[in-house]
Amino acid sequence: MTTTLITGANKGLGYETARQLIAAGHTVYAGARDPELGRPAAEQLGARFVQLDVTDDASVAAAAKAIEADGGLDVLVNNAGIEGRTPDNVVIGAAAETAGHMAALFDTNVFGLVRMLHAFLPLLQHSAAPVVVNLSSGLSKTADLADPGSAVHFYPGVAYPASKTAVNMVTVQYAKAFPGIKINAVDPGYTATDLNGGTGTQTAAEGAAIIARMARIGRDGPTGGYFAASGPVAW
Repeated sequence: MTTTLITGANKGLGYETARQLIAAGHTVYAGARDPELGRPAAEQLGARFVQLDVTDDASVAAAAKAIEADGGLDVLVNNAGIEGRTPDNVVIGAAAETAGHMAALFDTNVFGLVRMLHAFLPLLQHSAAPVVVNLSSGLSKTADLADPGSAVHFYPGVAYPASKTAVNMVTVQYAKAFPGIKINAVDPGYTATDLNGGTGTQTAAEGAAIIARMARIGRDGPTGGYFAASGPVAW
């Protein structure tokens, strides 16, 4: 049986990805920062709860130790992420951007992902078919943001797109460094979640489908690529 860990799994895309993978036969660890939110979510899913804050080295290390002791890991889904809107759901644009705000997003979206890879790659290397899925975004593509004719050209934020572009680069470099592990990035599409204040145009189930699909690619799947529901996407 395939054992999978999903970060930020107590709601949104993480929760729905867990539901779909459990339905596909995976044993799922639902990672969440807050046990009061994560534990009941895991119970509803039929998943195993693991307390996991991707911004905290000790938390990540403890989760890795616990999962290793419990039998190991086959699939890692790096789903945890933040967009950093204001309390009234406004995207912070260039004029209001600060280094502190941008650092907070990178700590979760990029450095948190690297913390997870550093801690869990040794476990994944013991798997017969190890897979990593990194959550990127359609906002990560510089060419599209620069193109006035693109559907995402309107987006004013700086920190979130920059963090997801960094996720793409991390994905490529780790895939080259660990050819025995299938490491890919996915764009789930514009999904209505708490991250964007529910403004997305598709459901969590629709957005999670590509994440769950790429988590199930197995040993013969692609690596070092970027995928959306429609298939491979140019970086």
